[in-house]
Amino acid sequence: MGFFTLLREDVSCVFQRDPAARSRFEVLTTYPGVHAILMQRIAHRLWKFGLRYLARLLSWFARLTTNIDIHPGATIGRRFFIDHGAGVVIGETAEIGDDVTLYHGVTLGGTTWNKGKRHPTLGNGVVVGAGAKILGAITLGEQVRVGANSVVVKDVPAHRTVIGIPGKIVLRTEEAGTDNIYGINLDHHLIPDPVGRAIACLMERIEVLEGQLRKQGEPVDGLCHTCEADDLCGTEVARQLRKE
Repeated sequence: MGFFTLLREDVSCVFQRDPAARSRFEVLTTYPGVHAILMQRIAHRLWKFGLRYLARLLSWFARLTTNIDIHPGATIGRRFFIDHGAGVVIGETAEIGDDVTLYHGVTLGGTTWNKGKRHPTLGNGVVVGAGAKILGAITLGEQVRVGANSVVVKDVPAHRTVIGIPGKIVLRTEEAGTDNIYGINLDHHLIPDPVGRAIACLMERIEVLEGQLRKQGEPVDGLCHTCEADDLCGTEVARQLRKE
């Protein structure tokens, strides 16, 4: 695909994913994410032609002017969008598919000093929330969503949402949100609370067990006693605190 065709797609996709965009002129002149992608596409061609120093020099200039650091060796697909962009880092062997969206503070980093593939591969339609870190030569399948500030160090199958440190899969993408009119799902904030869910399951299990004990005639103290340690009510630690 021609360079200017790619550039037109990079500009057009901004209107699909950023409601603040008002005109092509504004996007071309004021969006650092677009500037970084434009210069990376030029630097990547220089890199492939063997002009490595010129490629790195252009990459350095792009980082200086946009605060986005993309290695010229990284492979980037069509309609790539970096929203805001501050602090985004993309390593040399990273591979990014089509229609991928990154928010500010995202890192596609490596975990080894060895040569060869050491950065992540992102499938088509991946959305990575602000501050997330995706580390190592791992693969995120198509339509994966990564919650803000997550740290992903293992492969993620397609159509999943992953959150946490380290990242854990919490649901399929179709369970959480719907695509916009352009077929892109940006609802990466619609994620469950796995800790809250686990506590709710434990409370339900305790209620069941207490019910079984009552049926057997066992005394069950179901009341919550108050003490100076509110979150330790009814425990042996709380009793020791009362004595002290």
